[in-house]
Amino acid sequence: MTPAPLSPIGAGTRLVAVYGQPIRHSASPAMQNAGITALGLDWRYVACEVDPADLTTAIAGARAMHFIGLNLTVPHKLLALDLVDELDESARQWGAVNTLVFEGRNAAGDWVPVGLLDSVSGPIRSRGHNTDADAIIRSLGEDLAIEPRGSRVLLLGAGGAGRAAALRLADEGVTELWLVNRTADRAEALATEIRDRFPAVEVAVGYPATDVEIILNATSLGLKPGDPLPLDTARFPLQRADGVYDMVYRPATTPLLEAARAAGCRTANGLGMLLHQGAAALELWSGRPAPLGIMRTALELEVYG
Repeated sequence: MTPAPLSPIGAGTRLVAVYGQPIRHSASPAMQNAGITALGLDWRYVACEVDPADLTTAIAGARAMHFIGLNLTVPHKLLALDLVDELDESARQWGAVNTLVFEGRNAAGDWVPVGLLDSVSGPIRSRGHNTDADAIIRSLGEDLAIEPRGSRVLLLGAGGAGRAAALRLADEGVTELWLVNRTADRAEALATEIRDRFPAVEVAVGYPATDVEIILNATSLGLKPGDPLPLDTARFPLQRADGVYDMVYRPATTPLLEAARAAGCRTANGLGMLLHQGAAALELWSGRPAPLGIMRTALELEVYG
């Protein structure tokens, strides 16, 4: 189904935004505005370039202007853990925030998303959620046709998205997990946390000596032209993996995915993860089921043309 045209912006239009740096590549506005329009909401979703040093101010500004909520992408997902008023269980469990819901009090005095209120008066608080973790598990099954449970996984990157993915994969029941990160200390700290929380999972820092079912790129390498591969193929050849998943979705085919296809691997980009985390965020803001098919079509038109 082709997404409906956007309605005009009026005085009653409410805003939702995604914050990141860089942000111009984001396909979230196309996806979210299609979903918002399908639900008949007088909202508009925009993308904002926000420096990490300005994140506190940017969140406070969105709250002051009665935004419905926010999405956070690179490099804000870990920073936001200490900047929101309340952490949802999902953010506590997976250790990163990618969705903020602004909440106000209803007539009964209960905290509810401001998107469910006809008008907002009184205090507003921010609640941080993580919709990334479940989205990556769903997308791995749908788009790569590999189930994480019982698999061996090489994870590249231990930032906000990588941290959430690592913890969720461990919870899902991967048997072995290797962590590779530019900063070894961050990978070591994440490995220690996984050993404490999921003792059945064998976790190590560095490249494996064995084959793996999944290589998962959770870095931003591949986003910019000229980026090097996030994987050192001299230390781990791509032929030793069944499938390669790259969270980068624009460009739709990254150098990593090109090399993986040439090596005979199954491949998938991060479009499916973006779809499912975005649909879950829209449901948190609106309290209604997301129109997944319409959002998927909008994403595919935006990224693939």
